[in-house]
Amino acid sequence: MTATAPPPVAETPFTEGGPATRWQRVRGPALVIGGLGIATLALRLRDPHEHGSWGLCPSAALGVYCPGCGGLRAVNDLTHGDLAGAASSNLAFVVALPFIVIGLALWAIGRWRGRPVRLSMSVITPTAHVSLALLTVFTVLRNLPAGSWLAP
Repeated sequence: MTATAPPPVAETPFTEGGPATRWQRVRGPALVIGGLGIATLALRLRDPHEHGSWGLCPSAALGVYCPGCGGLRAVNDLTHGDLAGAASSNLAFVVALPFIVIGLALWAIGRWRGRPVRLSMSVITPTAHVSLALLTVFTVLRNLPAGSWLAP
């Protein structure tokens, strides 16, 4: 008896009926990007600058600004082309937005082509640590008198 080698690992995901179709591969990114588009349109149409228009933030009600406070207002400001207003509402979101868009684009393009973009953990881990540290500093500063200009 001779031993046979295991079959090679496929590059594209498989479904029960065989290789995944392009639509099956891009369904996830399409739904996420579409959902974000709908949420952005809703924020364009219903102004979060009006007190209580989207409910009340529990941390802001306690007098503490979380890193997301002002994010809805920032999106609304961006949909009106007001970059300065968006940065005033939530600077961390405005700085992170290009990276979020690039990440979504890479995810969608990789799924479209059937070859997902794979990043090394040697890139992901330090990036995650630096991002978390910066977000922590941002959160602490926006709650101190010296960093009140960062508050929404």
